Amino acid sequence: MLEITYAHLLIFITIVWIIIRVVIGLKTKQFSIKRELLLLLVYICIIVISRFVYFELHTVNGKIVPLVIDFPNDLSEAVSLRPFFFLVDRYDGWKINIIGNITMFIPVGIVWPVCFKKLDTLWKTVLAGAGYTLLIELSQLMCVGRHSDVDDLILNTTGVLIGACIVFAIRSCFKKKTEVE
Repeated sequence: MLEITYAHLLIFITIVWIIIRVVIGLKTKQFSIKRELLLLLVYICIIVISRFVYFELHTVNGKIVPLVIDFPNDLSEAVSLRPFFFLVDRYDGWKINIIGNITMFIPVGIVWPVCFKKLDTLWKTVLAGAGYTLLIELSQLMCVGRHSDVDDLILNTTGVLIGACIVFAIRSCFKKKTEVE
């Protein structure tokens, strides 16, 4: 069993982020402060989402409760594969959960296609966001007190879809405007 504080996770993510950015910079032999500042939006998305998906919302004595890493004895208690069963039947705060899961991932749908050229369609962006959400849900299998849930996958991906729709609608408007001029 291992306990991780949010500060430790923040430091770990930051170190990994810096290493990745340096390796990419050395490999491509390109550095753009404008690009790096833009990519900070991706970093911020990762940091904020990590706070809410791995750590309890409430604090104890003003501090975020540490994350406990351990493999569950009974995987069936840690996973819900039936859509919308967990939200309505077993969870009192399901409305907040729905709104929170969708809202938390809207920025991913906005930021990722702006930062990554290969995410040049709505569906590529949604697929990338769904992959990110799946990675999070699978990683939560090792987190005591966390629950891997198909509902989260659906709701988070819906948030990515909403954000991506905003970006691609704005791009479409600008494209039409420049074609008219």
